Amino acid sequence: MTRPLNVMVTGADSPVGERLIRDLLDDSRVDRILAVPWRTGDHLPPDDRLTIVPVDLSSSRRVHDLLFGKARDLGIDVVAHTQLHRSAREEGPRIRRYNVDAVRALLTLSERHPTIRRIVLRSDAVVYQLQRDLPVLIGEHHPLNMSGAAPQWVTDRVEADVTACTRMGMTDLEIVVLRTAEILAPGCGSQLYDYLESTVCLRPAGYDPMINVLTILDCSAAMQKAIHHHSQGVFNIPGADTLPLTAAIRKWGRVGIPMIGALLSPAYRLRSLVTGHDFRYGMNRRRFLYSGVLDGTRAREVLGYVPCHPVEWPAG
Repeated sequence: MTRPLNVMVTGADSPVGERLIRDLLDDSRVDRILAVPWRTGDHLPPDDRLTIVPVDLSSSRRVHDLLFGKARDLGIDVVAHTQLHRSAREEGPRIRRYNVDAVRALLTLSERHPTIRRIVLRSDAVVYQLQRDLPVLIGEHHPLNMSGAAPQWVTDRVEADVTACTRMGMTDLEIVVLRTAEILAPGCGSQLYDYLESTVCLRPAGYDPMINVLTILDCSAAMQKAIHHHSQGVFNIPGADTLPLTAAIRKWGRVGIPMIGALLSPAYRLRSLVTGHDFRYGMNRRRFLYSGVLDGTRAREVLGYVPCHPVEWPAG
């Protein structure tokens, strides 16, 4: 019988990180958990198995001190990296350090760590390219969005994902990259959630793409399976809900109004300026034109992951 694992969870102050920690506390296969929030872990449940150490992982020195300090003391076996900056409006070197440099530091330092043997990185389906002549069903070998014109919110995620993928097979570390569908929940950086927060949702006339969305519960379940498995590589993590954009608008209890595409970017820029909302139409234009649904075959066959928690749509 294998001994229980000791797991470090970054992004512990995010809804995904918190849910994963709570699920791991209910997992008899896990002994000790090191929670790493950015600022505070006051929201986490008190438990003798849980150690909370707030750390700004954008500093490689602090990552080093964490891994070769508390993580070494606790004998951490697996790092579950859930940290992703959630605002599309914030950009610059500080955000890139948070999204990209933290991943690079975790990988580099874990390679020479005495106990860490596995890293599970939560990536994002936004890394994939969407266009008219590409398949609607997206497999793990689908082209990535390598456009230099993409906003930092996208390019950071692509760079972090590729950074992890290029290390696979070149190190003794087991590296897993989970490209998750969009998590339709507050506090998760979901552009679609922010879009649906408006009473009226504007969309491009003549288009109704298929979308797939994920819940926090299923995201945590997928990460748990990746933590305990020994396979490495890239896995798509779809959600249980696949539906047209117009159906999502209706099921959220909103009114959808079709508009000429050229008017949508300025309309949503104005919305952002007036209300402070995060949704950027220019960044989402392709997904509002072309369908893109993650193929979860590999995650099902290898990890045993099947989404089973549908979104609780407010309007049914």
